[in-house]
Amino acid sequence: MPRVLRIINRFNLGGPTHNAAYLTRYLPPEYETLLVGGPEGENEEGSGHILKALGVEARILPELQREVSPWKDRSAYRKIKQVIKEFRPDVVHTHAAKAGAVGRLAASELGVKAVVHTFHGHVFHSYFGPVRTTVFKQIERYLAHRTSRIVAISEKQKRELVEEHRICPASKVSVIPLGFDLAKFREDQAVKRALFRRVYGVAEDEVAVAIVGRLVPVKNHGLFLKGLKHVREHTGKKVRAFIVGDGEEREHIRQQAADLGLTLASATSFNGHGFGHGVNGKPVVKPADVTFTSWIKEIDIVHAGADVVALTSFNEGTPVSLIEAQAAGKPVVSTRVGGIENVVHDGSTGLLSANDDAGAFGSNLLRLVENEALRADFSAKGWEQVGQRYHYSRLVQDTAALYAGLLGLYVEYRG
Repeated sequence: MPRVLRIINRFNLGGPTHNAAYLTRYLPPEYETLLVGGPEGENEEGSGHILKALGVEARILPELQREVSPWKDRSAYRKIKQVIKEFRPDVVHTHAAKAGAVGRLAASELGVKAVVHTFHGHVFHSYFGPVRTTVFKQIERYLAHRTSRIVAISEKQKRELVEEHRICPASKVSVIPLGFDLAKFREDQAVKRALFRRVYGVAEDEVAVAIVGRLVPVKNHGLFLKGLKHVREHTGKKVRAFIVGDGEEREHIRQQAADLGLTLASATSFNGHGFGHGVNGKPVVKPADVTFTSWIKEIDIVHAGADVVALTSFNEGTPVSLIEAQAAGKPVVSTRVGGIENVVHDGSTGLLSANDDAGAFGSNLLRLVENEALRADFSAKGWEQVGQRYHYSRLVQDTAALYAGLLGLYVEYRG
């Protein structure tokens, strides 16, 4: 039985955790998989509930942390080498940058037959300055020589890795989009919508706009707030915005909103309990222009309750929130960066604008707020765009085929 050691940066909410969890749970029974990774960051929501729901057990490596730290990184490298010696995998598959660095070095040092790495995003744009970015590129080129196969999660990401950043030749890259269980975003939508709007006091004649993700610089929430300000100045409709997530930029984003004259509300004390806990059918916050909800695990309820879902990032790999939004039949307004064009069809399921272009983003958001018929048209096409393409069964089948090819095996996927 081939053994797969899967190493992920950290167990926080996001695409990489979902990807690793589904692969661990649903790979063909011919494979034995061990999932390991670092803990979530200080300002991040953990993803233990995702693993628990799938019946996946994971091993936490405290030494594997997001921040660059030579001492801790060396400890993580030694710990992963120890895990490899004990588990004796045929494949080591790493996910994201830090796990990819220490995991691939350890695997190649110990002669693991197949070493695979998935780029969920990359650190070549909008994260660091030019000097550090150049260093990271050199490191990734070196690691690529020690990798059997590199997985890109979109065709655009493959082009960036091969042509723009010259990390490796095209022959070494396979494109395998992420996969999720999207069924819950189609179920009981009317009930979920009513619950969200009751809890947050959203009237039926109000347009709810949600943005979901970590509150970190690369997500550029300031652009979202500028767009919201533009809408409020140019529409007669009632508009409410919901910032779903948390992180290091929370107070800065709140200050930006206040500086723009937007009223604020928070619901962090409620959020930890989940929908339906102690709300007694009453709103948990006073209605405001912008509500900070912190993390919400029942994200399907958020998408059901929203009328528009936004994203304003400087850079993205494959935006999970936009896949989920379209699965729920919600129109999208977003920047056109990274792999977003592979997920959202501009003019069909959403409206895209140039990176950090406040005027264009604000105009697109205003267009969706004002035009209910356009929202309905985009909504009707969302599931067709993502339903099959981003289902976990396709992810598992593609990945199993990749492993089988690297190991010279025939393995039938029976998902």
